[in-house]
Amino acid sequence: MITAAGRRALVTGVSRRRGIGFAIAARLLADGASVFAQSWTAHDAGQPWGADPAGSHGVLEALGGPGERLAHAEYDLARSEAPGELVAEAAGALGGLDTLVVNHARSSVGGLASLTASELDLCWAVNVRATLLLVKAFAEQFVDAGGRGGRVVLFTSGQHLGPMAGEIAYAATKGALHQLTRTLADALADRAITVNTVNPGPTDTGWATAETAEQVARAMPGGRWNTPEQAAGVVALLLGADAATITGQVVDAEGGFRR
Repeated sequence: MITAAGRRALVTGVSRRRGIGFAIAARLLADGASVFAQSWTAHDAGQPWGADPAGSHGVLEALGGPGERLAHAEYDLARSEAPGELVAEAAGALGGLDTLVVNHARSSVGGLASLTASELDLCWAVNVRATLLLVKAFAEQFVDAGGRGGRVVLFTSGQHLGPMAGEIAYAATKGALHQLTRTLADALADRAITVNTVNPGPTDTGWATAETAEQVARAMPGGRWNTPEQAAGVVALLLGADAATITGQVVDAEGGFRR
């Protein structure tokens, strides 16, 4: 049975109602989990799609509002201390953690000609360093109260299946997470924690231009992008009891995307 009932989860990147992080938090809450949601509104505000018009308050209200099973904090994961602080706050709010979903990412559009050291460093700090420090801090305070084992779910992109020449810094960091999946799974296996990574494929979160949206739709069976809710469903599967023996895997849930 696929269910996250009773789990205590930290989910990063819950900042926009159209986003994958929001869909994951909503799915886990619906399945009976408790969720601590992290966001960093300033990042979205600086991107073409912008921050959620309703603000973080509106995002939380759409999830049912803060309460016994939902808490939230804004954290800039570019700060080296932020991952440890975030995990400590989430564990304190939920009475411990047994699940970590690392959905956040710094988006970075730019080809080789526009690549800079500062952008590479920032993408590394947010997408890779913060992810590793989150996993480390999570493992250190992991509480397996239900005897069901722990779960870590990371997110990558499709850089291992096709070129992303217009997003070099982003692709490099997502590639690092892809390659780290088996290593992290081995590092945490003796703690009864599984580690898997999801590639959700082209997902409609409102980021694409009209031209890109049409081009990608033509490459998708049925002419439709994947939805954030479908990505959340893959995460829910990996958190369920039936996935207890799945670890170290990169799950390509692209829905038949034809490059």
